[in-house]
Amino acid sequence: MPHQTHLTFTTRPRATLDITADVAAAVRASGVRCGLAHVFVQHTSCSLLITENADPDVRRDLETLFARLAPDGDPAYRHDLEGDDDMAAHARSVLSGASLTIPVGDGRLLLGTWQGVFLWEHRTASHARRVVVTVMG
Repeated sequence: MPHQTHLTFTTRPRATLDITADVAAAVRASGVRCGLAHVFVQHTSCSLLITENADPDVRRDLETLFARLAPDGDPAYRHDLEGDDDMAAHARSVLSGASLTIPVGDGRLLLGTWQGVFLWEHRTASHARRVVVTVMG
């Protein structure tokens, strides 16, 4: 039987937030020993990623890369209702994704040695972000 948990996080501007422990706790609470954890963020200007959890320079460098791919205030953008970072944040979200699927084994996330689950805020202000974790066995 699927188990679902709703989590809320307060982000920092243009930063990543390690949510691995929260997702792992949702998996443990589900009682599922073998299956899948689906993690979904309910917003269009932030994203989820699995990446290096040991060296924060990796996440800083990803931010640098995305600043080049989707710069704030590009005059080609039409959508700017919430400021210069509005369309850039949406583009960054589309490029990096709103959901993850992670295998569950022995009642825990089967992440690699240096992998962590991160919520990536693409706006230049802090926000409250909702994440849904669904665990299926």
